[in-house]
Amino acid sequence: MYVDQKMAQLPPDYPESLLASIQEEFQRSNKTIVVLDDDPTGTQTCSNVTVLTTWRVSLMAEELTKKPAILFILTNSRSLSESDVVKLTEEIGTNLKRAVHESGREIVVISRSDSTLRGHFPAEVDAIAETLTMKNAVTVLIPAFVEGGRITIDDIHYLIENQELIPVSESPFARDVVFGYKNANLKKWVEEKTGGRIKASEVNSISLEDIRIGGPTAVGERLKRCPEGTVCIVNAASYRDLEVVAMGLIRAEKSGRTYLYRSSATLVPIRAGMESGKPYTPQKTDAVSANGALVIVGSHVPKTTQQLNWLLENGNYQAMEVNVGEILTSVDLVAQAQTISRQTDQWLSAGMNVVIYTSRQLEVGLDSESSLAINAAVSGFLVSVVNGLIVRPKFMVAKGGITSSDLATKALSAEKALVLGAVIPGVPVWQMDAASKFPGIRYVVFPGNVGDETSLEAVCRKMEG
Repeated sequence: MYVDQKMAQLPPDYPESLLASIQEEFQRSNKTIVVLDDDPTGTQTCSNVTVLTTWRVSLMAEELTKKPAILFILTNSRSLSESDVVKLTEEIGTNLKRAVHESGREIVVISRSDSTLRGHFPAEVDAIAETLTMKNAVTVLIPAFVEGGRITIDDIHYLIENQELIPVSESPFARDVVFGYKNANLKKWVEEKTGGRIKASEVNSISLEDIRIGGPTAVGERLKRCPEGTVCIVNAASYRDLEVVAMGLIRAEKSGRTYLYRSSATLVPIRAGMESGKPYTPQKTDAVSANGALVIVGSHVPKTTQQLNWLLENGNYQAMEVNVGEILTSVDLVAQAQTISRQTDQWLSAGMNVVIYTSRQLEVGLDSESSLAINAAVSGFLVSVVNGLIVRPKFMVAKGGITSSDLATKALSAEKALVLGAVIPGVPVWQMDAASKFPGIRYVVFPGNVGDETSLEAVCRKMEG
């Protein structure tokens, strides 16, 4: 069905803008929203917020003492096995509890994950609930990502492609070798992902009728009626829907109930009463370097391959392919990485833009853990390439969640970055801190599943100012 046809069948949006009221209520609460982000793309709807790539108690406490509205902690958990994710989440949760105690700042916790339902659910949420003493919390599942055309209607999660509504179970994302699934109906998806521990019939739901007709009062009452420890899914198809949900959640929390959020990126700023998806507009003065720009493409989803091909055909880029099959069998990866680093330095210093991309043949293991190990090996090679660079690029673009996380933390050695905003909807730009490999460099975190065929080339053009 075409999206316009479906939208015409729905009640109109709730008539009143609620952002100002949400902001007032949120500021009065004197809390910080702490976002545990399973890859760096969760910052795609925010601007002027800090993201931490490490979870030292002193660093988190220092940031919480500044009383920010939102603080991101990049866990990169989507690149790990489930058992490692549980250990990691317990470590982060334990440190966060100490940081909260030291700073005296209360927090609201959001587990930010993929809008196409890839990620460690329920293991990650369960570990957060266990560690942060939230076992009685209602898990509120909100995967709608308005900027990227992901919406939930009648409990079914859709993505919008060419103005058509496609259930996510019929998309390439549902066939992910690690996080694949069969159900687009979120109630059934919860049952599927919990292995039947939570039945679809036991999952609560906030409908679009609740949101658009009943408003915050109806949503708040529905949330308060959810039994402790259960899951509640939220339908949403617009920013206004999520404003109503955020206000309903605030009212429900004021009654003493506890909620743990598992959401996409759109909800994050709205929960603080801030505009979602505020754009970042590069200026010519941002790109004064005579060196070339660097684009690194690790994501393998079909959308990324289309964007890469468009960039190679229409952009002025020197290109190098990294053969994944060779990486997995090579005995001298160091020499290979050094060769690519030296050639990249030569091109960058000559003012040429460079794109380094992994071969497009997807290499998979026999099971999810071996597939993750392959991903880690490839990402590690790309990290080695960037580690070996001497010439500072004009700016960097990293395509793919695992790629962008590993390059930021392991190659650029950034413990902290400032989110400047989105250069196009869903694509955030970070400014790395002074202690990173290239201090203050602008770093584009480009999700694999965002944009159309021309978007990668368009982002690179915009970043030129």
